[in-house]
Amino acid sequence: MNVDEFLEHLNQREVVKGGSEVHLMMHDISQEALKLTTELNGSYHPPEEIREIFSRLTGKPVDETFGLFPPFATDCGKNIHVGKNVFINSGCRFQDQGGIFIGDGVLIGHNVVLATLNHDINPQKRSDMYPAPIRIGNNVWIGAQATVLPGVTIGDGAIVAAGAVVTKDVPANVIVGGVPAKIIKKIEINQK
Repeated sequence: MNVDEFLEHLNQREVVKGGSEVHLMMHDISQEALKLTTELNGSYHPPEEIREIFSRLTGKPVDETFGLFPPFATDCGKNIHVGKNVFINSGCRFQDQGGIFIGDGVLIGHNVVLATLNHDINPQKRSDMYPAPIRIGNNVWIGAQATVLPGVTIGDGAIVAAGAVVTKDVPANVIVGGVPAKIIKKIEINQK
């Protein structure tokens, strides 16, 4: 199995059975991610070097407007997709096997967790995993310490309050907060 076949399996939201070829490939890919995140986090790098390391981590180039403050952690990296003018603050953890799609102009605060895998609820099948993508629209702001769970889509212009746990889709141009996150208010767009 190669990386493209692995990602195709995950992106079709097919179960990853514990001990299967896909599961073993997941462990192999995690070793490269651990190596690259150790390089990223181990010493100071200017912004262009951060972009270069992050591009190797994801397997695709990131835009010159991309910014990240280490430390950063992921156990895959190959299923992260970022737009332009994206900023990821320090301490973030991305579990991206299920796919993380980040639109343009997104701000991600300190210590945000984006998780795209769930384990089976049956204790006898607990090692089986179910991937589901996280999709973050354009101009979204995710506050510090927020957690976004598998399968969630966050609409354009939305704000996720600090500490929120997002378990369901978030409409465009709203602020959500709490555990679980609920709509706090709508964002009025002033066209001046």
